[in-house]
Amino acid sequence: MTDLSAFPITKKWPAQNPDVLQLYSFPTPNGVKASIALEEMGIPYEAHLVTLADADVKSPEFLSLNPNNKIPAIIDPNGPDGTPIGLFESGAILIYLAEKSGKLLGNNATERAQIIQWVMFQMGGLGPMLGQLGFFYKFAGSEWEDKRPMERYLNEGKRLLNVLNLELAGKEWIAGSEFSIADIAIAPWLRALDFYGAKEAIGWEEHGNLVDYLKRFEARPAVQTGLVTPPRD
Repeated sequence: MTDLSAFPITKKWPAQNPDVLQLYSFPTPNGVKASIALEEMGIPYEAHLVTLADADVKSPEFLSLNPNNKIPAIIDPNGPDGTPIGLFESGAILIYLAEKSGKLLGNNATERAQIIQWVMFQMGGLGPMLGQLGFFYKFAGSEWEDKRPMERYLNEGKRLLNVLNLELAGKEWIAGSEFSIADIAIAPWLRALDFYGAKEAIGWEEHGNLVDYLKRFEARPAVQTGLVTPPRD
């Protein structure tokens, strides 16, 4: 049995089976990336619910694994050097899991580079911009009298949706005909528009390629499981 005692997070969230990958997450657009990837790749794992409350994400135990106090994070007891490894940042986790499993990262170096390109597009653009849109459209920022911040992120969100909609013309998945970690990165953030109540404002139905793309994504059995893992209390 693998000894994970070097990871303080296991004191607050004990591993029932320390020989399998440990996932610390919550079902947000970033959180479900890891659970969907694990389901799609068939990697055995154990999911631990880490709420977004300070008592969890800012606890010493969680900060010991992710000093940036964000989910998801993982511990892989079977690391690449034969020793356990801890990782945070959802994009880095996706790439790590794809390399570990040999799945969802293309069939050659060119495809790999193109897939990672779209993962970076989500990490650096789509996720941060739609996240800010959510703040200004639904949450505390929506109460501000100055609507310029909301308009800025709404317009940027529209621009990014147009980029994706055009890219998906004649394609099943964002990097071509095969499902990849790029789709796992992007699609959960498209789903967030519904949670934010911003679909109409951003013109979602005008992006037919994206509408069909998200339906294909949500129809995948592994996606359906990953979207509710770990389950909320």
